[in-house]
Amino acid sequence: MKVVIAPDSFKDSLSALKVAQAIAQGWQAVFPHAETILCPMADGGEGTIEAVLEVCDGQWREKTVVGPLGQPVQAKWGWLEKQKIAMIEMAQASGIQLVPPSERDACHSTTFGTGQLILDALDTGAKDIILTVGGSATNDGGTGLLSALGAVLLDANQNVLPAGGLALSHLSKIDLTHFDSRIQHTRFLLAADVTNPLCGPNGASHIFGPQKGASPAQVQLLDAALAHFADVTAQLLGFDKRDEAGSGAAGGLGFAAKSYLNADFKAGVKVVAELNQLEHKISNADWVITGEGKFDQQTLSGKTVFGISQIAKAHNVPVIVITGTLGEGYQALYEHGVSAAFSLANGPITLEHACEHAAELIYERTVDIARLIQFSQTSLKDKKT
Repeated sequence: MKVVIAPDSFKDSLSALKVAQAIAQGWQAVFPHAETILCPMADGGEGTIEAVLEVCDGQWREKTVVGPLGQPVQAKWGWLEKQKIAMIEMAQASGIQLVPPSERDACHSTTFGTGQLILDALDTGAKDIILTVGGSATNDGGTGLLSALGAVLLDANQNVLPAGGLALSHLSKIDLTHFDSRIQHTRFLLAADVTNPLCGPNGASHIFGPQKGASPAQVQLLDAALAHFADVTAQLLGFDKRDEAGSGAAGGLGFAAKSYLNADFKAGVKVVAELNQLEHKISNADWVITGEGKFDQQTLSGKTVFGISQIAKAHNVPVIVITGTLGEGYQALYEHGVSAAFSLANGPITLEHACEHAAELIYERTVDIARLIQFSQTSLKDKKT
């Protein structure tokens, strides 16, 4: 029996690797001779680089960069030496977790530190750079990133604009004279589960601005500022990507990456699956076991479990989901390759208890599932004889 174990992390509890290890231990307690292949997964958000480095034998690199509010932060990025691939998680340098809730400022926060990580990757010799863009604190359209790479943003009086998205309303010119020339020889890939455009009611400012500290009035101003940035960009470059899927990711950083870095856009889970060679592993498996903290209708919108179930469905491999919570509408996933889903809770428990004892609960639930499969296999054999 061959089992591919490919869960996402359980947020605020266990990394994807820890979840996979707990599942493997539970499965082997019932099927000690089973071949278990651990393949930690992620969807482009927090934990994506960790999941890839574990499977691909990569390394962490560190650099002190400018944080979202200008403070120095120690940020990490992933390096795959053999492939010359750098993986940059913008949350490391420009993430919302770096800013206390009372200090969040969508109008003035910057992605400059993410640009500094790109420079570090280029200096290391990266030929391909993957940007994962979940959990940002910023709404600057990626202009901080561009500034770090050598772009100069000027107002009508030829003054350099201050950091942040709000200042873009005064943008008159973008000078690319000193933009890093290595960019044009480097392949960029934007990995995200966000498909929003840059502007409008479904754009970066309206959908994500409030959680970054923007008031309703500021949301309107930021949306207009990003639209103006897109106008200036279109005039400069001769094309307009503001309405493309993913341009609104990370406060508009997706737009900057597509426009100035020529970045391709792909769902985060597909990027991780390709790097981890997940389809090859699943193609001749007997079972796939995956999981995430909450399994509900939102899982359909590019989340890890959905991506894995699609791959497994193409190869007629059954998928079992183990989750912290079975939320509203999870049954819809049964039409997309998921065979069965199981919650960790074995009775009324608090979220704190579930997080604290997640590994134990995952192990126990996996044993229960494996025993059921073992019984069904034994029962079928008995009936045949």
